[in-house]
Amino acid sequence: MAFFNNSNQTGTPSTLATENDLAKDIVIQNPADDSVSDIAFSPQQDFMFSVSSWDGKVRIWDVQSGTAQGRSQYEHAAPVLSTRWSNDGTKVASGGCDNAIKIFDVATGQSQQLGLHDAPVKAVRFVNCGPTNTEMLVTGSWDKSIKYWDFRQPQPVSTVIMPDRVYAMDNKQQLLVVGTAERHIAVINLNNPGVIFKATQSPLKWQTRSIACYNEGDGYAVGSVEGRCAIKYVDDEVQKKSGFSFKCHRQTNPNRAAGTQSQAMVYPVNSIAFHPIYGTFATAGGDGTFHFWDKIHRHRLRAFPSMQASIPVVNFNRNGSVFAYALSYDWHQGYMGNTPNYPNVIRLHPTAENEVKEKEKR
Repeated sequence: MAFFNNSNQTGTPSTLATENDLAKDIVIQNPADDSVSDIAFSPQQDFMFSVSSWDGKVRIWDVQSGTAQGRSQYEHAAPVLSTRWSNDGTKVASGGCDNAIKIFDVATGQSQQLGLHDAPVKAVRFVNCGPTNTEMLVTGSWDKSIKYWDFRQPQPVSTVIMPDRVYAMDNKQQLLVVGTAERHIAVINLNNPGVIFKATQSPLKWQTRSIACYNEGDGYAVGSVEGRCAIKYVDDEVQKKSGFSFKCHRQTNPNRAAGTQSQAMVYPVNSIAFHPIYGTFATAGGDGTFHFWDKIHRHRLRAFPSMQASIPVVNFNRNGSVFAYALSYDWHQGYMGNTPNYPNVIRLHPTAENEVKEKEKR
């Protein structure tokens, strides 16, 4: 089963956005000296967010009165791949290709190394574990493990071996989902964080690129390199009834010769983010577009025009009033595609209710 009008830029007039719909976006030029890898908003403030990038830095931005200001920054010894905020908004965590996990104290401006993996750290998330809801940092690495960290001690509290290298990871409530190489997916119940609750495989045929958990903590969306997204539920019976996948971030080749068969250009689904209030979600891809979707009614809410540069990451702020998206090289064409004049921009889009709120079926 699939959404309608999802394979390219066609759609009903009400679902197609124009450049005019992006006119009020706040544009941050040159937010980093190399491609943006991740964006994370503070859970305590609407307009403060951290940005990790391939230049080895994490920067904290504050957007007040429509003006973006760089508040502070700290460094890794290699490209940084992921960043997130603690629940109380006082700390920023990051991990990257130096194998290190770092913690930055927003109040003091000091960073410290929390620990190490044996290979690059692909994803970091703050989670609440066990019956006491203890806040910990969980990190996923290409060393085929995830580790749980308590800020008060230098060694990980727990290490869980994954089926392969960690490519994507997300959590909501007591659900943690890890996507690895070879299309493996590990589902973990954070009430018992040291074991894999359910081992499965992605329903998509190609490499996992992105994962995002539902607000309810009962399932997740997974995106792949071949322009497909799957809606998955942890419960098998619910999955049979409500799970499905669909095509997205594909474009018909406009340069094909007359009379030849239509050929789709396929792009990776780089990022998926769920609206914190409405539970609708956004996908963004290597085609330079982002779309808002309604998984309950299985249709696209709004499709935005291509920004002529790949979108490696998107995220909503804590109440969903701001949608951040980066225009940066996403490396899906290798180093040859990273030209010196490639855009490197972050845009903050004020969301309209008709873009992100689910519509009742007629």
